[in-house]
Amino acid sequence: MTIKKQLSMGLLSAVLGVTLIGGGTYAYFSDSVETSNTFAAGTLDLSVNPTQLINVDNIKPGDSFTRDFELQNNGTLDIGKVLLETDYTVNDAQNDNTEDFGEHIQVEFLYNADKMDEVIFKTTLAELKEMNPEVVNKHVFLPLLGEEGLPVGTLDDLVVKFNFINNGEDQNQFQGDSLDLTWTFNALQTEGEQR
Repeated sequence: MTIKKQLSMGLLSAVLGVTLIGGGTYAYFSDSVETSNTFAAGTLDLSVNPTQLINVDNIKPGDSFTRDFELQNNGTLDIGKVLLETDYTVNDAQNDNTEDFGEHIQVEFLYNADKMDEVIFKTTLAELKEMNPEVVNKHVFLPLLGEEGLPVGTLDDLVVKFNFINNGEDQNQFQGDSLDLTWTFNALQTEGEQR
């Protein structure tokens, strides 16, 4: 072999050696692990029993009707608040109403069947219809359920007394009339938490 070839071979061997050494400094051990994660959302499930709160005929001024029903949390999350929306329609039999029949129906929310004389909140259906559901929660459900709301698997009684107010004046315009009441109960979760 000629010197030129030997030198070329030597230089080539040196470059190859440096490349192998340099390449070795970038070599490392590695490992990887795959994790499995699940985010399962809970459920809010408020039930009201019975769903038909009141159905009475032939009422007259001065009559009262007390009804008891249960609010139950059948979900997997605690209910922090219950908001009540009120709506009603009046069927004016004589087409002679000058006043809203709902202004003459008083609603008393009571603590429970054993303490029917202890009123939580009193208003008329007309006022309740115009009331913000947050205000109803503050006046009715917060005193009834407390700060803890309605925990999973629990139930609480709500007793309501309806009074056809006898105002001592002529209320003939309401003869034969009917009022169809709809209450919508909306359950809201408790505050989120660090877990």
